[in-house]
Amino acid sequence: MQTWSWRGLVAGQAMDLSSKGLGKNDVGLEELEFIHVHKTGSLLKASAVIGAVIGGGSEEAIEKVRKFARCIALLFQVVDDILDETKSSEELGKTAGKDQIAGKLTYPKVLGLETSKEFVVRLKNDAKEHL
Repeated sequence: MQTWSWRGLVAGQAMDLSSKGLGKNDVGLEELEFIHVHKTGSLLKASAVIGAVIGGGSEEAIEKVRKFARCIALLFQVVDDILDETKSSEELGKTAGKDQIAGKLTYPKVLGLETSKEFVVRLKNDAKEHL
């Protein structure tokens, strides 16, 4: 069974910080997923897996929960990136466009807006398959 590690969080954060100002020609989907799987993803996976373990889930069930949580974490991030780019500060209830201003890597920046939206659908379907 894979365990949660603060090193993963640190690695994700370090890569996130070092990728500022980079564009789609500098990094790909794999690097972007690494960042979010190790930041948001590790926290969500830990929460979900702990629940499955405490609930007495089998190894197979725990693995399904882990895969589900990974998909949900990435789904959350892709949707957040899309909203940050397409909605106003009023609609979001927070400052819109912060990622772009900060030069952060986002899914729309790496994949394009339409492909990011397609990725949302794929992640949602993948998450459902793991349940």
